[in-house]
Order: sequence, then C-alpha cells, then structure tokens
Amino acid sequence: MEKAELKVGRIMMGMCQTNCYFIYREGESKVIFIDPADQGKIIHDKLKEKGFEVEAILLTHGHFDHIMGCKELRDLSGAKIYAPEADKVLLQDPYVNVSASWAKPYTLEADEYLKDGQELIFGDKVCKMIETPGHTIGSCCYYFEEDGVLISGDTLFQESVGRTDLPTGSMAKQKRSIEEKLMTLPDEVRVYPGHGGTTTIGYERQYNPFCS
Repeated sequence: MEKAELKVGRIMMGMCQTNCYFIYREGESKVIFIDPADQGKIIHDKLKEKGFEVEAILLTHGHFDHIMGCKELRDLSGAKIYAPEADKVLLQDPYVNVSASWAKPYTLEADEYLKDGQELIFGDKVCKMIETPGHTIGSCCYYFEEDGVLISGDTLFQESVGRTDLPTGSMAKQKRSIEEKLMTLPDEVRVYPGHGGTTTIGYERQYNPFCS
C-alpha cells in the first residue's frame, strides 16, 4: 500500500523568527515536532486546534532560540525529546546555549541523545539523523530519505549558512559538513532550514557561496 504524502507544516516563533516544523502524513493526526523555539503551550494549543498530537520532539541543535519551548511541550504532550549527543553541553549550560545572554537562562535534559546516522521510526515516518557539526559542536539535520525532505536546522540556509561565532562553532567544520554530508544528497531534496525560506539541495549547490 502506498504511503500518504509527507507534509511539512511550519510555525515561526521567538525573537529570532525560528522555523518550527511539524511533520505528518496526509490524513494522520500524529506529528513529529522539530525545534520548539518558544512558548510550548502555544505550540501545543495551535496543533491541538488543527487536530494534531505530538508524538516526538526533535532538536537540530542546542541554541536557545530552538529549544526554549521544549519542556513545556513535553509536559503537555508526553512526547520524548531527541537531541544530538554532542550538543548535550549546550542543553545543560545556559551560557553555551546563549540563553543567559539573549533571553533568560534555560537548560534542558533530552530523553534520548542521538548519534550520527541513527535512524528514527515513528509510525510510517522514517528519518535519519545526519551529524553536521559547525554551527554548534553537535548540529544535525534530519533526512526523510524516502520523501526527499531534509530539515537542516541552522547548518544550511537558502543561499547562506548558520553563524559560527557562538560557543562551539567552527566555520571550517561547517563547510566540511555541508560538502561531505549535504552536497552528496540528490538535487531534488527539499530543504527546510531553521530560519528563512525553503530551498533544494540542487539550488544551493548552484547558488550558495558556501557550497562551492
């Protein structure tokens, strides 16, 4: 039986206008929520109004503008939080995740820490965690290979990349991650970044100055 189309919904939230994504198959009510930037209750209520329930919370990295709605959303939904293992230091330190400087001190303990290449299965939704260090020490992307969807966090933007001047960042590592992990994906893969508009791997291969 053919699977229903994978849908990617977006809620933009927080002082940094973070793209928070909810992923589901057409006709289904359970969603994977990625990077709850702020106000977990608002996120939960908005989804509930649409008839959705959160079955998992995935983090692309540990910066404050991607994590500060996590605990509230977990409490309200009962969903587990999954995060890249190398970014544990960010989640546990408000100075490293920059919440102490930009907002209010915030720390978090994920329910499960992920390793590079680890596959996650939620119902008939399957994704692979691709570790892409550079923006942070443990930045990652989530690749829904069967559906041609990449959630790129702050690793890859439309015609740009995430900043690397914050704690644990490295431009050299980021360029290597993009070249070795993302530019090897098919051109038609749709890319959903943590900020800004959507794009494709093929477009970025041609027009992104950081991908040359």
